[in-house]
Amino acid sequence: MSDAQVCRTGRWIASLQLPSGAIPWFDHGHIDPWDHVEAAMGLSLAGYLEEAAAAYEWSARTQRADGSWPIKIGNDETVLDPGTDANFTSYVAVGVWHHWSITGDDQFLHRMWPVVWAALDKVAGMQTADGMIAWAEDADGRRFEEALVSGSSSVFHALTAGVVLAERLGRPRPDWERLRQRIGHDLRSHPGSFADRRRYSMDWYYPMLGGALTGEAARTRIRTDWDRYVENGYGIRCVDDQPWVTGAETAELAITLASLGLRSAAMQLLTDVQHLREPDGSYWTGLVLTDGVRWPVELSSWTAAAMLLAADAITETTPGHRVHRPVGRPGPVDCARCRH
Repeated sequence: MSDAQVCRTGRWIASLQLPSGAIPWFDHGHIDPWDHVEAAMGLSLAGYLEEAAAAYEWSARTQRADGSWPIKIGNDETVLDPGTDANFTSYVAVGVWHHWSITGDDQFLHRMWPVVWAALDKVAGMQTADGMIAWAEDADGRRFEEALVSGSSSVFHALTAGVVLAERLGRPRPDWERLRQRIGHDLRSHPGSFADRRRYSMDWYYPMLGGALTGEAARTRIRTDWDRYVENGYGIRCVDDQPWVTGAETAELAITLASLGLRSAAMQLLTDVQHLREPDGSYWTGLVLTDGVRWPVELSSWTAAAMLLAADAITETTPGHRVHRPVGRPGPVDCARCRH
């Protein structure tokens, strides 16, 4: 992607932003807190810094008292799904880390720190009896006890961000680091403890994208299931049993490959998936290979942002690419499963 293409995509994402600062999935679509933050990250690296800051201010303004956000919000800010998704709630930490990495704006970091603190504390409180992170709660606080590989990997990434930001501010959170180590250990050593969603490509690459699985073990995992998900020349499947390639998953795999030092493969994937790009810089969410139909029929803000993040991960143009590089090493974990 050229500089002009990056700018055009950033401008397109900005064109979707509502006066409130919220960024919907697509024009006149709904908002969810994870994809909103992903879109804000795209704005930051494309140079739309005021718009990105406004997006984070929306997150701060709409955060609930317990540190969470509703799973789904209408573009008129009507709550459509009042539940809490652990991954959706924690991801604000990654976005704040990304924006601060690009801007070096300590005032922004200080403003957003209470938001990050409350969000990560909320998610830390969603541990199940066996120490894993429940993927969601309903509106009455009842937990869905299953833990998900992709969601837990993203929470691991968010805790990494939280630990980095806490150290920057001189407010260390060793409890976050312990939880981060525990989640990483479970992802590496006890994959059978998570809900079986292996048909989804996200469960394949997310432990590496989030930084829980690194080095040769990560590269082996990539090689093992490459042919299961990758459609050469098009991108990667969202699920292994349908001929449907999706832009965001392909871009995220490209980010993963870049973080593992597999830059050529990352570049090829990002090149392949440009068939989803429109001249105005927008991106379709996916393509059904058997009939060439765009599906869903939407130009999604978060897909466009994922493309920008992938380009940056490969070229290392902005300091923001560092949020997709592994941080720290695995530490000791007292694990009952290992003892037995």
